[in-house]
Amino acid sequence: MSPRLANTLPTLAIMLGASVWGLVWYPMRMLAALGLTGTAASATTSAAACLFVLIVRRRAIASMSWHWLLVALALAAGVTNIGFVWGAIHGQVMRVLLLFYLTPAWTALFAHFILHERLTRSGVALAALSLAGAMAMLWSPELGMPLPANLAEWAGLMGGMGFAMSNVLIVKVSRVLPDLKPEMRTATIFGGAAIVAAFATLFEAMPNPPAASQMGMVAFIVIGLGVVLASNNMLVQIGLAKVPANRASIIMLFELVVTALSAWFFAGEVPGPREWAGGACIVVACVLSSWVHRDNAPAGPPGEAAAKKKSTRAMV
Repeated sequence: MSPRLANTLPTLAIMLGASVWGLVWYPMRMLAALGLTGTAASATTSAAACLFVLIVRRRAIASMSWHWLLVALALAAGVTNIGFVWGAIHGQVMRVLLLFYLTPAWTALFAHFILHERLTRSGVALAALSLAGAMAMLWSPELGMPLPANLAEWAGLMGGMGFAMSNVLIVKVSRVLPDLKPEMRTATIFGGAAIVAAFATLFEAMPNPPAASQMGMVAFIVIGLGVVLASNNMLVQIGLAKVPANRASIIMLFELVVTALSAWFFAGEVPGPREWAGGACIVVACVLSSWVHRDNAPAGPPGEAAAKKKSTRAMV
């Protein structure tokens, strides 16, 4: 393999992962149309993904060890998953995703209290920039305060907080459990997503459950989506192991492009001027955040740098 191709493939792997995450809302809406609620769809697809990882990578997971941090990571991943999925099914996809990407604000706050990282001026400025983008997107004279307009947007905001917490906990896990294998982290994330979503199904009624004639299609989408998401996560982690974390963070913003195009093509959702302006602020905050973390990243245990590179989303 030529050096140029060897350098290109990891980038393509991350872009492919971002593309899958940018499209995953559509099969979730298909499941909702077939009668499977957002929480039930989240639980079943996450369970399928977790089972796939446990089967395919069973040798790597055979020597796993449990720790309370893994439970915390599983819960944070569950909040991330259900917030995004439920929001994307019931709300405007692009607005939900932009609220999800308010991670610079939440990451700075969570890292200060959990990782004891000093809250720098640059971190505060980036958090303020991302929040300003959200305010620009959400504000309107009719609604008054710039707050999410419906439960779907609140779900996207909650999912973004869970995503930021997941990334901070991954760094914490790398410090406490430096020998933890990536497969164990992937199984923990998907397993946590399945358990949290299964609990949430108790509070969401299923008025029109899938008909018996549609169960085959529902099972096909659930299993197929689980396998795709688990494979995609493992593929992206391979790419993240070979790409600097700051560059990977920028590449992952390709998800916003795919989401915008797919929402326009499949759902006819076209972002307005306020969504574009607010989204631009959030994207700029994410890009600058990756550069700041590159320049200010402290030296840490050997496993910590790898974990920061591999802190990726394993949704649904």
